Amino acid sequence: MTTFEPQAGTLRLPWPFTGRDEELELVRRSLAGGRPGMVISGPAGCGRTRLATEALRGADCARVAGTPGTRDLPFAAFSALLPEGVTLHRAVQLLSGRRLLLVDDAHLLDDASAALLHQLAVQGRARLLVLVTDGARPPGAVARLWTGELLPRLALEPLPLEESAQLIGAGAGGLVEPLAVNRLHRLCAGDLRLLRDLLDALREQGLLTRDTDADEWTWRGRVPVTPALRERAAAVLARACPDEREILDRLAFAEPLPQVADTLDLRILERLEADGLVDVGDDTTVRLAHPLHGPVLRAEAGRLRARRLTGRRSTTAALDAEAAELTRRMERTDVRTTSTPVGEWLVAEGEPVPPWYAAVRARFSRLRGELREAAAWAREGLAAAPQDRACRTELALAAVQSGETGPSIDLLTERPGTAAWPPAARGDLDTALRTLEEPEHGAEPECGAEPVLARPDPYIAYDAVRLGVPRRAVRLLPSDGCLARHARALARGDGPALDLVAAELEERGFLLFAAEAYAQAVRVHRDAGAARTARTRAVALARRCQGARTPALSGLVLGELTARQRQIVTLAAAGLSNRQIADRLTLSVRTVGNHLYGAYTRLGAGDRGALPWLVEQPA
Repeated sequence: MTTFEPQAGTLRLPWPFTGRDEELELVRRSLAGGRPGMVISGPAGCGRTRLATEALRGADCARVAGTPGTRDLPFAAFSALLPEGVTLHRAVQLLSGRRLLLVDDAHLLDDASAALLHQLAVQGRARLLVLVTDGARPPGAVARLWTGELLPRLALEPLPLEESAQLIGAGAGGLVEPLAVNRLHRLCAGDLRLLRDLLDALREQGLLTRDTDADEWTWRGRVPVTPALRERAAAVLARACPDEREILDRLAFAEPLPQVADTLDLRILERLEADGLVDVGDDTTVRLAHPLHGPVLRAEAGRLRARRLTGRRSTTAALDAEAAELTRRMERTDVRTTSTPVGEWLVAEGEPVPPWYAAVRARFSRLRGELREAAAWAREGLAAAPQDRACRTELALAAVQSGETGPSIDLLTERPGTAAWPPAARGDLDTALRTLEEPEHGAEPECGAEPVLARPDPYIAYDAVRLGVPRRAVRLLPSDGCLARHARALARGDGPALDLVAAELEERGFLLFAAEAYAQAVRVHRDAGAARTARTRAVALARRCQGARTPALSGLVLGELTARQRQIVTLAAAGLSNRQIADRLTLSVRTVGNHLYGAYTRLGAGDRGALPWLVEQPA
């Protein structure tokens, strides 16, 4: 392990704009000629201003912003654009000639500025992009922009985990371990400003360490409490009532286990719940409402108070319950996200993770298509028990389904039901299929009977579907399950049925299986439009699977391109400009552009950004 050492005086550059492609296109369309503009709302720190800045890049735009301390000053937000002592009527006249106006933090506008903004929207002579924070109380004139249907409203959700992971990697200067990414995403609850502040503090305090084996940054142990984190936790830190603070501290030191409401003063709990500081579950268990409050409260407590409140907490029973629930979900063919606070807490605190629990978590993550996360959980178990076979197998399966072919996957050749994956990863599907057909313990099938798979584990049987021999698996899969429906649809070559089962797999949390089903549908669809749609969905899902490279995804997108298109797309994915490609292939720049446009249409790709992933498919 090596520790991150920031360079003194390093300039804090903006993070790359990540995700929000659909939202960006919506905003740009709303600002096109003849459109009135848009209101963008969302929680604090969700990236409203960055989205607006990206949408307005290169445009001639006037910018104003509301501020907390100027709500009593008429036209304070517009003071740079208006003369002193101006009337509302005159202000509307002066600003009606503005082609484009960005109003940030519109919920903080003074009443005169809010009225001006409303009148500009009514008259429709200027295109408006208005940014509002959820949970704030905007002036009535601002709220009527969308309640009165003067402007459409785009409500931003917090940035998804996959896009947040890209930002975290950019901020850390390299790949960050998935378990650390999950922890950062969970603590910041979608607030990108808080995320950046926390990541900067981890770097500055040397809390990011380099795992040389996995070549990625990791984070274990304490949360650095920065001024921004204290400000975000002010609601709990500022509680003046000693009894309220006692309950908040007890909940903080009880984590990851909840408290039972009956053990606490119910009248105080009611006040804390009314103020949004605690969550009370249906089973009367109580937790702190924000995941950041616990670490901040623990960091602010003195040593004696911490010693008194820590007590003798045992997580064994809760860890058993989490593993049992994950196992039940896998048995029910349902791997949608579920809460596992105890296991996550063990990892976050740097505590040893029992290998039996780590193996269950790794398998659950692998079935969800989270291959890097599966490998991280397997490594957690191996840290405590280096020879644990279940964790070693999960680590090898995550590696082989990520396209690795080195010695790390040799263990799979020794395990029943997994021996097909190493040759499949090398592109030797014939050997992989023969391995699937080998009878268990060398027993010969009956005369004339079709060879069957060795073990009744449905996911092992399902590997035959993923490798393209569905008839071998149909008899071994539960007939009423989605895995069997996938096998039957593939055996029939039924494209629409494969689309349906892919959608069901995605809904159940099997993102990689869904991507593979869509990819298989591409090859059997008779309708070119349906094939393009299936390809686009397969690519979108596979990109969320943390580097998955399986035979079903092989040749997913490049197969239907012309030879010239494949050539140009490969060069573009390598980073060459249109001019460089034209010089290399002795073509005109316009011809290169036309070929790329045709390739984008067939690939379902919006721009060059998706090309590197598309061409890195196994052959």
